[in-house]
Amino acid sequence: MLPDQKLDALFIRHAALERDLAAALPAEIYVKLSREFAELAPVVEAVRSYRAVQRELDDLMSLIADPTTDPEMRSIAEAEKPQVEAQRVELERQLRLALVPKDAMDERNVILEIRAGTGGDEAALFAGNLFRMYERYAAKQGWKVEIVAASEGSMGGYKEIVAEIRGRGAFAKLKFESGVHRVQRVPDTEASGRIHTSTATVAVLPEAEDLDVAINDTDLKIDTLRSSGAGGQHVNKTESAVRVTHIPSGIIVMMQEDRSQHRNRAKAFAVLRTRLYDLQRQKQDAARAAERRGQVGTGDRSERIRTYNYPQGRVSDHRINLTLYKLPQILEGEALGEIIDALVAENQAAQLAAQDA
Repeated sequence: MLPDQKLDALFIRHAALERDLAAALPAEIYVKLSREFAELAPVVEAVRSYRAVQRELDDLMSLIADPTTDPEMRSIAEAEKPQVEAQRVELERQLRLALVPKDAMDERNVILEIRAGTGGDEAALFAGNLFRMYERYAAKQGWKVEIVAASEGSMGGYKEIVAEIRGRGAFAKLKFESGVHRVQRVPDTEASGRIHTSTATVAVLPEAEDLDVAINDTDLKIDTLRSSGAGGQHVNKTESAVRVTHIPSGIIVMMQEDRSQHRNRAKAFAVLRTRLYDLQRQKQDAARAAERRGQVGTGDRSERIRTYNYPQGRVSDHRINLTLYKLPQILEGEALGEIIDALVAENQAAQLAAQDA
């Protein structure tokens, strides 16, 4: 049974937020409190439902235990008791889940990085397949996708692609996609029909805000240079590409997608800030490794997480032993949600188990 003191504290906080929001507040504080109030409202409603069912169960137990209860009423109460007990157990599970501390990054936008791994041209084509899968999934969520940087493969796809995905809850949904994705299929160039295995690495990073990471100008080396690739005469005349090197970490960000040096510089700083923030988070996660063992994945970029098998039309997620024979629908972004929802549910179950322990 959940402690009443903890549940009462939720009602007190909810009432305090309601009172504060009725007062005149600066815009940034109002937005912050409104968000907390909106997140707390369904939890408070869940507490009310849970307590109502608990009272109903207590009343039934009292009727059954009371020797003066009419036999017919006792019989009705005994028949109702299993259903009400099951309802209470389910409401308690939902409530405990709602009380699990949220990842502060869950509502952040995402920087998605996909890099071709082993497999040459086939790996680049697969990286392109993965990007389109996420692009279509994002569209179904109502999120916006913008390519920040891309290096195309010689036969299509991408050697590397970096994109920003903007939308509420983007990181909450996509954070378990980081890792090595493997594809098994017969390349178009393979005359003998032999199945090849290629890989691509996906990194999903919560977009950093200015306050998250302090970057000292003295730690940076900034170079401007001419863009390479498509662009016609512009390539030869204008030094619009920007390369930012963060000396302490060794992180290098090259940006040349835009014709404006100013915009390339802004994008490079946004990606650098996000990668530095991710570096901080990885160090924190390593320090908490023991408590993360039961959760889905480790966030390790080298962890092989999923296989896409074309001949069998299946996708297998190795972390939760889930296999779906829906390869085309997953690559279209339609059924990807089934895998993501299963990963989220598994992680929530692990968090509940850790809470019990």
